[in-house]
Amino acid sequence: MSTKAAPGQRDDHRGWLRGSPPPRWVRLLPPLLLVSVCVAGLASSEPPDIGFLLGAIPSLAVLSYGPLATAFFGAVVVVLLNVPAMQLNHPGNADLLTIGFIAVLSVFVSLVRSRRDAHLVTVRSVAEAAQLAVLPPLPDHVGPVRCAGLYRPAQQETLVGGDFFDVREGPFGVRAVMGDVQGHGLSAVGTVAALLGAFRETVLDQRDLEAAAARLDRRLVVDSAPVDHAELFATALLLEFPPGTDAVRLVSCGHPYPLLLRGAKAFELDTEQGPPLGLGFFGISPPKGRTVGLEPGDRLFIASDGVSESRDASGAFYPLPDRLAVFAEEPSDVLVDHVWEDLVRFSPSISDDVSVLVLSPRLRGERGGDEAEDADAGAGG
Repeated sequence: MSTKAAPGQRDDHRGWLRGSPPPRWVRLLPPLLLVSVCVAGLASSEPPDIGFLLGAIPSLAVLSYGPLATAFFGAVVVVLLNVPAMQLNHPGNADLLTIGFIAVLSVFVSLVRSRRDAHLVTVRSVAEAAQLAVLPPLPDHVGPVRCAGLYRPAQQETLVGGDFFDVREGPFGVRAVMGDVQGHGLSAVGTVAALLGAFRETVLDQRDLEAAAARLDRRLVVDSAPVDHAELFATALLLEFPPGTDAVRLVSCGHPYPLLLRGAKAFELDTEQGPPLGLGFFGISPPKGRTVGLEPGDRLFIASDGVSESRDASGAFYPLPDRLAVFAEEPSDVLVDHVWEDLVRFSPSISDDVSVLVLSPRLRGERGGDEAEDADAGAGG
């Protein structure tokens, strides 16, 4: 169960008029129009005044063909205008000169477009590689914890936004983090990278989860210190599955509450909220952790406020605990898909980053490995 629509897997809803490759029917337009005009010319007993339609063929070829193919269509059009049997150059040479000019211009436009597209592909590949380095796909397993996640940045054309999550194994157990940085899109990527880097270090050398949260807070405070009125902050939820225990420890820094999925029920786990990261309040009011005992089959559902604060047309918030109970018995990878689809139906215009993380710890004495996965898949059948 890996990250849905994570870097490299994000669904593309841009449409061909906004940068996606044109659909197949656009490529079929030039040859179909060419054949239609030829058939009409041969079938008509009187000279049909439709030669002007041939001028559209090179122009349509520009949308989906390269310069060589566009030149081929242009040459075919010019040849057809000079075939007497086709009767397409009526009433005279005006059509031929005009369409010849359009064909040459179309080849030039196609050359410019092809070079621009090649440049954009290169730039997009570099950006995708950089964003994948910031937020790599979530693995199926991290130690004894199975993972499933979903990520939808609010800003189009990006793979990383203001939300982030990660799951890592270290000497103190498996730790996970979900956070939400102030702002969206590319402007928040630098802060996301800094916080993820700090979190990954704490997994290795911070024994205490509260101290790990303090390290993330210090990272933001230091980063924003050189800038007057930076107002750089983030909410975060840290989780820890200590080795040899059937429990999870939670530390919240202004983040929405996690939910515990137990059977067909979903419970909010109230945690004592600490201040958001980066505001400098940790010295005054540090966050306090909470330890929750787990039972076999328990799962933890964590989401960003892009889920809980989405609204419908009437302004009502998405009822996450109630809706989650409907899908609570689904396998984790199916669960995240159903939550996303249900959220889109509830609030078609989502303007915030959306992140969902489902963690399924394997407790002591539980079946592991393939047996657990088979049982999970069977539950979804």
